[in-house]
Order: sequence, then C-alpha cells, then structure tokens
Amino acid sequence: MTPPRHRRALVRPHVVTGGRAHPSRNIFDLVTLLTAARHDLTGLSPEKRRVMELCHGGSLAVAEVAARLEQPVGVTKVLLSDLVDSGHLMTRAATPSNGLTGRQVLREVLDGLRARI
Repeated sequence: MTPPRHRRALVRPHVVTGGRAHPSRNIFDLVTLLTAARHDLTGLSPEKRRVMELCHGGSLAVAEVAARLEQPVGVTKVLLSDLVDSGHLMTRAATPSNGLTGRQVLREVLDGLRARI
C-alpha cells in the first residue's frame, strides 16, 4: 500500500472561486452528472478549462470532477455553478439504471446488510 500523497495546493481555494464559498445554484449532489454543452473555452480560468476538458468526452459525476481536479467538493461546486450559469455545462440527476424505486433499493440494501451479519 502506497502512502497518501500530501501536496500543497499551488492556488488557494478562495482564489479559485473568486472568494465565494457557495455556488450560485444548489443543484449539485455528488452524483449529479455533468456534460459539456459548449466547446468555446475563451475567457475561462484554468480550473474551469480543466472541468470542460474532463466533461467533453461524456458525462462525469460531481465527485469525479472534484477528485480529478484535486479540489474540495465545495470549491468544485462553485466552479460548476459558474459553468452552468454561462451555458458551458448541462446537468442531470443520476438515475438508477435498474428501474428500482427508492423503497426497493433500500430493501435490497437492508437485505444485503442482513446477509453479511
């Protein structure tokens, strides 16, 4: 097992977000899917350009984008909300692919936990 990487960020989070601590819209869960809607990167910060490069090839979840940016989720949500506001990104809620309702999913989780005990 390799030790975790501990590197100091080159740019502080408050600089990346322009001093803002909260996104302009509260539409992001960790599993919200993001897709590039525009390909024009003119005027975007390096971090926002990186988000657009990540989302250009298909949909990524908010948690995946934050991990790849190596930024806290809160910082990432501020960047994402700016990109949604400018029309660069589209969002959609992740949906279960098996068609189960929330109650059925919870039942399966409970059954799985009971089976492990």
